[in-house]
Amino acid sequence: MRFKGKPVAATLVSRPNRFLGVADLGGRCVECFIPNPGRMHELLYAGARVRLLEKSGEGRRTRYDMVLAEHNGTLVSVDSRLPNALIAEAVEAGALPEFRGYRVARTEPRFDDSRLDLMLTRGGSVLLLEAKSCTLVEGGVALFPDSPTARGARHMRALVKALGCHEAAAVFVVQRQDARAFAPNWGMDPAFGEELASAIAAGVQAYAYRCEVSAEGVQIAGRIPLNLENPPDYPERS
Repeated sequence: MRFKGKPVAATLVSRPNRFLGVADLGGRCVECFIPNPGRMHELLYAGARVRLLEKSGEGRRTRYDMVLAEHNGTLVSVDSRLPNALIAEAVEAGALPEFRGYRVARTEPRFDDSRLDLMLTRGGSVLLLEAKSCTLVEGGVALFPDSPTARGARHMRALVKALGCHEAAAVFVVQRQDARAFAPNWGMDPAFGEELASAIAAGVQAYAYRCEVSAEGVQIAGRIPLNLENPPDYPERS
């Protein structure tokens, strides 16, 4: 998925709230929208190198969206809205073997008391899919979530309920390319880890993919293994 425009380099000055950043852009301070409610402490700190994309639209408070951050030489996509579109794009292109033959029938389908991300169909089969954005990587392992998420746990329970009449899948989109494996962030939110493990045991499919991220755009690069151990057996640091 290519950016609609060219992101410009800036330096983060502060993050007054979850969705607002103040950045130094060529010697002037500008406000930018941060499309991600996660903590991202390791990415968004005073002095961090970020990239902003100019946006326009009625009702906008800011002129820019923050789309990328740099971490130890790695570009990270920080837009938590992007995974839905990345998965949909890859499914329609037949680029994900796990979902080959499916098509996107609906976005944001409602099921039980939750709004999930995608409804896929293949013949007479229906698969409900929940996509999660992951930006935190430690020692080569992508970790989700980076802050407690009752909503994420609720989505896992909804996927289990969906198994009564449909297929169901949880997909973790790691928006950077330096992850070699994925694991629930047991130290941050053990409740989510338990819900994910229970969902998989019940028959919910679960996959994790890393992304190729550049100044031109973001695309899914390949599947990485998912590790449910608590504490996880992390790969050795390179």
